[in-house]
Amino acid sequence: MGGVGGSMFRGVDAESQRRRNAQAPRVPDLGRRVVALFQPYRWRILATAVLVVVGAAVAVIPPLLVQRIFDDALFPVDGSAPDLRLLALLVSAMIVLFLFSAVLNVAQTWFTATVGNRVTGDLRVRLFDHLQRMELAFFTRTKTGVIQSRLQNDVGGVSSVLTNTVTSILGNAVTVIASLVAMILIDWRLTLIAVALMPFLIFVQRRVGQVRARIAGETQESLSELSAITQETLSVSGILLSKSFNRQRTESARFDAENDNQVRLQVRRAMSGQGFFAVVQVLMSSVPAVIYFVAGYLVSGGAGGITAGTIVAFTTVQARLLMPLMGLMRVALDVQTSSALFARIFEYLDLTPAITDAPDAATVAAAPGPVGKVEFRDVVFRYPDAPPQARATLDGVSFTVEPGQHVAFVGPSGAGKTTILYLTPRMYEAVGGQVLFSGADVRTLEAASIIDSIGIVSQETYLFHATVRDNLRYAKPDATDDEIEQACRAANIHYVIAGFEAGYDTVVGERGYRLSGGEKQRIAIARVLLKDPPVLLLDEATSALDTVSERIVQEALETASHGRTTLSIAHRLSTVVGADRIHVVDAGRIVESGTHAELLAADGLYASLAAEQLAATQVFVEEVRATAGAGRPALPSRRGDEAP
Repeated sequence: MGGVGGSMFRGVDAESQRRRNAQAPRVPDLGRRVVALFQPYRWRILATAVLVVVGAAVAVIPPLLVQRIFDDALFPVDGSAPDLRLLALLVSAMIVLFLFSAVLNVAQTWFTATVGNRVTGDLRVRLFDHLQRMELAFFTRTKTGVIQSRLQNDVGGVSSVLTNTVTSILGNAVTVIASLVAMILIDWRLTLIAVALMPFLIFVQRRVGQVRARIAGETQESLSELSAITQETLSVSGILLSKSFNRQRTESARFDAENDNQVRLQVRRAMSGQGFFAVVQVLMSSVPAVIYFVAGYLVSGGAGGITAGTIVAFTTVQARLLMPLMGLMRVALDVQTSSALFARIFEYLDLTPAITDAPDAATVAAAPGPVGKVEFRDVVFRYPDAPPQARATLDGVSFTVEPGQHVAFVGPSGAGKTTILYLTPRMYEAVGGQVLFSGADVRTLEAASIIDSIGIVSQETYLFHATVRDNLRYAKPDATDDEIEQACRAANIHYVIAGFEAGYDTVVGERGYRLSGGEKQRIAIARVLLKDPPVLLLDEATSALDTVSERIVQEALETASHGRTTLSIAHRLSTVVGADRIHVVDAGRIVESGTHAELLAADGLYASLAAEQLAATQVFVEEVRATAGAGRPALPSRRGDEAP
């Protein structure tokens, strides 16, 4: 595991690197692209906007009725008795408006929740789908936890903005505008006093938003690190490694340190701007007192139009201005803050897959050559993140595999064998030369069509935390139970599965850890047999197994290879003795080719590898004999890997 115990391998610049990563990436036309997310729901947004405008307009009417209640019904300006009939009518109108406003709020909330959550869901699916199209090299150089954080934490972080921004901006803006209009209609002089501080507040709000955006970027980067630590250390492989080296306390300390950093950032994020909003609230709440004072001067100075009803109505409207104005400022801050998260999301959406289908890509069925023929012509390959001075991983590799042939690749570790295998289905892209499949350059074929024609059995078998049956049906979702059983019989695993208490409904655990290595490999072989591809790629499928398991799995592989073009990588040369042709790879080049007997006779690298393995086997046999002679029992084989 790359990250388990990773604190030991961090450089001194790790924190500065994180700070650089925390800076929001520059994304052109960010605002326009965020608005474009709402395009599919424009009619619902229009309906929401109508409801918001109507609701905001209705909310301003009651304060105006208050003025009529005071000046016309309760305390008529002509000094007459209260008009109870007019009072009843105005009060009834206010109650009806309150009921209507409540209904509008319910409808508005439904539209808002529907649109906002759908946009969030669309963004999440769009990001996941885009990541599915990324090339294999992207995932080999990026932490899984970091990818998960972008998909979950970043999208989740903008969810509230997507859900509430439109209605909040519309509702609060209409309320503010309507309130200002009502205030001007009541008394323009008092209105000037009430809004005098707004330009200053807007300026301060922008500065606060910039600070919060920076903190948001650092917070999401910390969340990415937490996700990565969790994913690495709490997986089965990670927990096994930490327990094996007694590093649980180290991992807990690493998580605790990052968690402290996350708490600190969350507190900073929560507190940033609180002083600003406290000042805003104090200032806006103090305006009525100032209005009373100014109104007193105006009345004492003989200014006309200032009545008790005017003052009550004005302060009522002005009080209604406080919440929507603060709401607008909070939304503006949220939008500024979320811009960092949107930038991180669009940064991933803007990644261009290094391997894509050509516009006129054809299917394998339309290729000119026979299905199953594989050919490399002077293939050169470098990994994208390799330093320029490093040698090419593959340099001028050429070979041909005819349909039905078994061709094996052997050689030292790091020679480039696995790269050859994964260039065949175009999971990597050659930088020079040609890789041909069924007589056509793989760059001219649809990638999905090539993959449909290939079955891969890797050294590290991946099984989902699901039943045996579900894992097998991953290759063929519509496979019948009989087809599944037939594939498992061919892979020498049916009787083992049948011996489980739940049979094919046995849950295998995360990555199949409830099964032995040999059992997992045979299930992987059965999965490929269920797919029934014409080409089979075997990436050291038996190198991690004990001798008994290797023999059983090798028998299953021979069955699976029968009648199929097979390219295999072998660690143990005994598994490729019967191959039609063996290529010896060293330092990115094929240095020898031939059958097993021919290569031994050539007395080259292959012969040296064979001699080393033979010597190692003889030493092992002698040690076993010596142990048995000393009266110690030999190590038993794993029960789950015994032949049925």
